Amino acid sequence: MQKNNDKHGESCSTEGCSFCSTGDIFEGGSEESMRKRKKIIAASGFLLVIGLYLEFFTELRLIAQIIFLSVVAISGRDIIKNGLKSALEGHLTINFLITIAATGAFAIGHGEEGAAVIYLFFIAEFLEDYSAERARRSVTSLMKLAPETATVKRDGKEVIFNVHEVEVGDIVIIKPGDRIPLDGVVIKGTSSVNQAPITGESMPVMKTAGAKAFAGTINEEGYLEIEVEKKSDESTISKIIRLVEDAQKEKSKTEIFIDRFAKSYTPAVIGFALLVIIVPPLIFGEPFIEWFYRGLVLLVISCPCALAISTPVSMVSALTSAAKNGVLIKGGSYIEEIKNARVIVFDKTGTLTRGKPDVIDVIALNKYSDEKLLQIAASLEAKSKHPIAEAIVRSAKERGVELLEVSKFESVAGKGLRGQIDNTPFFIGNRNFFREIGVDFSEGVLDNLEKEGKTAVFVGSDSHVVGVIALVDRIRKDSRITVKELKNRGVKTVMLTGDNERVARAIAEKLDIDEYRAELLPEDKAKAVEELLKKYDHVVMIGDGVNDAPAMAKAHIGIAMGAIGSDIAIETADIALMHDDIYKVVHLLDLSKRTMSVVKQNVVAAILIKGSLAIFALPGYVTLWLAVGIGDMGLTLAVILNALRIGRR
Repeated sequence: MQKNNDKHGESCSTEGCSFCSTGDIFEGGSEESMRKRKKIIAASGFLLVIGLYLEFFTELRLIAQIIFLSVVAISGRDIIKNGLKSALEGHLTINFLITIAATGAFAIGHGEEGAAVIYLFFIAEFLEDYSAERARRSVTSLMKLAPETATVKRDGKEVIFNVHEVEVGDIVIIKPGDRIPLDGVVIKGTSSVNQAPITGESMPVMKTAGAKAFAGTINEEGYLEIEVEKKSDESTISKIIRLVEDAQKEKSKTEIFIDRFAKSYTPAVIGFALLVIIVPPLIFGEPFIEWFYRGLVLLVISCPCALAISTPVSMVSALTSAAKNGVLIKGGSYIEEIKNARVIVFDKTGTLTRGKPDVIDVIALNKYSDEKLLQIAASLEAKSKHPIAEAIVRSAKERGVELLEVSKFESVAGKGLRGQIDNTPFFIGNRNFFREIGVDFSEGVLDNLEKEGKTAVFVGSDSHVVGVIALVDRIRKDSRITVKELKNRGVKTVMLTGDNERVARAIAEKLDIDEYRAELLPEDKAKAVEELLKKYDHVVMIGDGVNDAPAMAKAHIGIAMGAIGSDIAIETADIALMHDDIYKVVHLLDLSKRTMSVVKQNVVAAILIKGSLAIFALPGYVTLWLAVGIGDMGLTLAVILNALRIGRR
């Protein structure tokens, strides 16, 4: 930690401020250190009360002064040592100022105030470190989600290894109630898994063979065997922990401003305090001791600790609260930025819709049966990995339709497929494909399907259309309420899609989206975002974080949906929604507004209280007790408690 007050602006954080800190002697906020400091607070407080009683209610004032000195010795030893050390090194720190204030108080016969200054400042520093420790504990709690050991299947035996020793390809055994130790794929067993620690989902997710499993999630009931796909330091939870730690270090614009303000504020108040001590007695003949005391009060008020932590403690509270609810925010700057969003741009597929189309209609023509049509279509599509192909094959299997062998298979990029079944050529694809091969189809049927928001796939032979298969990518159940709530908050909504105009219009109308753009390639989406940036100050883009990456990179903030299964999304997005819960975007806006409201409250309160104390210190209305008790310890406590409210919502 820096000790130079010139570095003040660079080192203020939830870890404390170098100008304000009591130094490294307390070893940060370790549990042992915190316990030791609690004992010091209790012992010093007890002695201070006894000293005050003897000072004001008995004649034993000499004993009272000795007790006050013992309070300083117990709670102020490290403060004084660090203050003198920094002064000898040529650095001005609050430790030195507090030491001067306490020494001056004893010198003018106010030992009780000197002891109180040291004691209350010690408590204020304890509170700062306590808030930093809470931030550390929030990350530590994430670390504890994944167990340290894993039960590995080796040579038919169950062997327990440290997770760092488990290799990719190993088979780990997960029993009911166990936390999954590493990312992998289920190869045996069926069970419901609680993914709330990672995604914030309220309901468990059923896992069977082939399903992805993630470290830190909880196996609720069944027996699972999982093949490890990632080492422990590459798991999703490990990435989240690293990114949360990095996010806590990153400063928002408000934090940077406060740091700069503190760099000017503190020396200005110190300079003013010196003038208060020197000018009235020297020029106007005022009593030196009286103005010396007032100068000491101003020195204490000059400590910027509460102001310095007012923003970072709020940001950390918001970041960790979001992480625990399945929202990974890369830094405080994004919390600060998203509340200003004027336009939120959605990719359609996989964001507003589920991203997994289902077959809705099978319309057979020219004497073909529905079953035969689906059989031909599925046989051709079985050789493709396109989502539409997977939906058609899935539908055929669900209906018990057997697939046929396809020869002379050919894929025509962006248009369709062709191949021979029983020596008869068949085609499957979109309208442009059928126009190219010269096969007539019903425009009327196509128009009606697209008006309903369905995607039509034609199946034909070399002379006629066999039929039409209509698919729909179902709208997510929370998309409508999300769009509605965003509009209620004054945010314009825009949808971008590669789908055709009619399907895009149908989806946009169902969701009441303000604007949509259809038939876009990834680079077209990026251009669309650029155009929106010219019209609006703050644009947010929400997509899957992979094929939408160019558009997300152009926006002020890029938000990735369903990032739990995508390393690319976690790494590239500014904000990642770990689960496919689009309504969390609304929560994000509210969290941002709530956080920045608390930041504003903290900053304004710190400046007003410090300023008021400084003003009232001049005529002598503020004592050293009040300067430390209200302006430092009390204000620090108020700032921390106010910031912690963010994480409780």
